[in-house]
Amino acid sequence: MRPPDWLVHAAGELSGVSVALIKSGVWRSARPAHLVPIERALRQWGQSMAALGAIAAIRFPDQPAVIDERGTISYRELDRRCSRQAAALRAQYGIVAGSKVAVLCRNHRWFLEATLAASRLGADVLFVNTEFAPPQLKSVLERHRPDLLIHDEEFADAVGDLPSVVAWGNGEVTLDQLADSDAPEAPRPDKPGHITILTSGTTGAPKAAPRAPTAWGLAGLTASTLNRIGLRAGEPMVICPPLFHGLGLLNSMLALFLGSPLVLARRYDAAAVLASVDTNRAGAIVAVPVMLQRMLDVGPAAIAEHDLRSLRAVISGAAALGPALAERFIAQFGPVLCDAYGSSEIGIATMATSRDLIEAPGTVGRPCLGSTVRILGDDDQPVATGVTGRIFAGGGLVFGGYSDGSSKTVVDGRMSTGDLGHLDAAGRLFVDGREDDMIVSGGENVYPVEVEDCLMSHPHVVEAVVVGVPDEEFGQRLVAYVVPNAEVTEDELIQHVRANLARYKAPRKVVLVEDLPRNATGKILRNKLGEQES
Repeated sequence: MRPPDWLVHAAGELSGVSVALIKSGVWRSARPAHLVPIERALRQWGQSMAALGAIAAIRFPDQPAVIDERGTISYRELDRRCSRQAAALRAQYGIVAGSKVAVLCRNHRWFLEATLAASRLGADVLFVNTEFAPPQLKSVLERHRPDLLIHDEEFADAVGDLPSVVAWGNGEVTLDQLADSDAPEAPRPDKPGHITILTSGTTGAPKAAPRAPTAWGLAGLTASTLNRIGLRAGEPMVICPPLFHGLGLLNSMLALFLGSPLVLARRYDAAAVLASVDTNRAGAIVAVPVMLQRMLDVGPAAIAEHDLRSLRAVISGAAALGPALAERFIAQFGPVLCDAYGSSEIGIATMATSRDLIEAPGTVGRPCLGSTVRILGDDDQPVATGVTGRIFAGGGLVFGGYSDGSSKTVVDGRMSTGDLGHLDAAGRLFVDGREDDMIVSGGENVYPVEVEDCLMSHPHVVEAVVVGVPDEEFGQRLVAYVVPNAEVTEDELIQHVRANLARYKAPRKVVLVEDLPRNATGKILRNKLGEQES
């Protein structure tokens, strides 16, 4: 009797890992002389970003670590700077194990330095979304009250009375100044710190999701990535999503493991990304679907001006990758596209290769090595193949709960993703929708209630409902239906939201209506509104 396709695939994944490690060049970079210093780094910093950075400096000292708008910095120099910065943070600001350091930076070398330096001290690092509007930044920083804020100069207005250090730009104290500190080296921390990503709770307010990925979880993701998409050690990786985002963060950790230079820019520009691949001979691009669409929008003629033969993989994630977009992208750039499915809470659970995307349009692929996926019914029991149910994922990348003590539903050690989906006979996962009303637009999570409350704070709005409708570029776009009590324009309402919330939470369209559709009990029928725009 032939074993199930999913079991055959799992066996193939395991057998392919060792081959992938050899092909990737990971083994070639591991030398006997590295073993003692690597063991020392692991004892000093445990499973943390600090250990990843220190080990990269041991294995790839003279390789470029970051290539950004200010030039190139090697792993050796990055490690030296982080060591000096950590010493200064402890001496000047009292940062120790358990302290909280907030990082409010765009994508550049100082984001990495801030994270690694704080991690060396065992501090908990809180990443803050650079797209938050000023009221949101103020609210987040007041709620979490970090011991230190490391920020780009452009966010100086958010500092308030917090102790602060400037990353990119000028300030009274900068990371560059701390890198020249002569403070005594910081001692080994009592415990490794956490990495905390801000996400949204059921009310739409940002919640802190501390993460401490296990070595097994990171190893499984790394092995699956190497095996399925053929990355190579030392090849530059262009990371387009913000590093404070789960997709950008996990791939930056993968780059550190591989000794791959992180190619970063503070703002996304599709043409510049393609030029960067050409200039740096990059092996991978990390992007969200809307960024892929922007690359296609550059046009075939302009794309052809760049030598993209070094590109082995384009890793998409953080939002739904529509089958039509995947098809167009593969047709233009070749079978380099893969899709990673996950969330801030579960990390990356599954990965689809170009072959998966072609053979099974709409799939998000199979579980990564060390991860498991189950589709459960309302009775928490597995449903049959092809039947839609709630998606639960388990593995070493799953977080342990929000900082306020709450968590997501867990069944048999697997956590709810909040999505509905099904598995096919080959074990490939398909996401069919969301359990709740959350909208994912351009890789960002938006809860309608937060936008609705903002709209209804406008003096000319009586009621407001926000829905997500399909969009080829953004996965979903926000459409607001508003019942006004006086004359008001669509642009006025959109600007009102942009002034109070992150720009990605502003509706793309506002429809002024006399009333809203309801069922017999008075509940608003959101699906009826969405149907009008799909």
